[in-house]
Amino acid sequence: MDNMSRTLNRARSGDGTRIAYERRGDGPPLVLVGGALCTAATDAPLAALLAPRFTVITYDRRGRAASGDTAPYAVDREIEDLAAVIADAGGEVSVHGMSSGGALALRAAAAGLPITQLSAYEPPFNPAARAGQRPAAPVIRLRELLAAGLCGDALALFLGEAGMPAETVSRMRHAPMWAELESVAHTLPYDHEIMGNGALPAGLLSRVGTRVMVVDGGASPPWMREAARLVARALPRGRHRTLTGQTHEVAPHVLAPVLADFFAA
Repeated sequence: MDNMSRTLNRARSGDGTRIAYERRGDGPPLVLVGGALCTAATDAPLAALLAPRFTVITYDRRGRAASGDTAPYAVDREIEDLAAVIADAGGEVSVHGMSSGGALALRAAAAGLPITQLSAYEPPFNPAARAGQRPAAPVIRLRELLAAGLCGDALALFLGEAGMPAETVSRMRHAPMWAELESVAHTLPYDHEIMGNGALPAGLLSRVGTRVMVVDGGASPPWMREAARLVARALPRGRHRTLTGQTHEVAPHVLAPVLADFFAA
């Protein structure tokens, strides 16, 4: 798909925030929900692969890239953002969410948004976390760094906690992509709000009535793979799928046919 095949739009969320989104392809509507630090551009390679079979909608979550932002933040506002994008798409859609975007999509489905079917790739719930626990120390430190205006340090902390080696983070700080990532680092607390303290929200998942496919990578960390299995089991109509050899940075050309087969069923 080339740039001429895209249409650029803005939806108005419940609090008036403008949410930028792109539309590709022709077919049943499919909305992609990005994870932490992701924008519509991040999802473009996957969207291009799916566009021959679906009308694929990618969007900048609030506070990112071309979308607006309105304080104070609340997870309910992000659900309203997704609702506005879905309304512009025609009312009922399939949804795929990546990482914390998958957790957001599950929360939106539980809230009653018109999502007919849903897939989530490695929603990062922590199998060891328990409801009521305090946020982990790195989450508190990240918020402190952002409050002090140290977005680069907050981004480095987040990437390190996600498992990236310190030397790789150091090299990235001198790469052109760093400025783009740093520009959305202030939204990292939004993803932490979506995830809570990381505990599996079994009660919320039990309210998701649509069919859901939870996918993990066979080369991902054991805790992340276990989280995917637990999410699938907690869903009334959940199923689990593993992509052999894949990690949290799943290859679009591997994921796309799996999603296409699921959403076309």
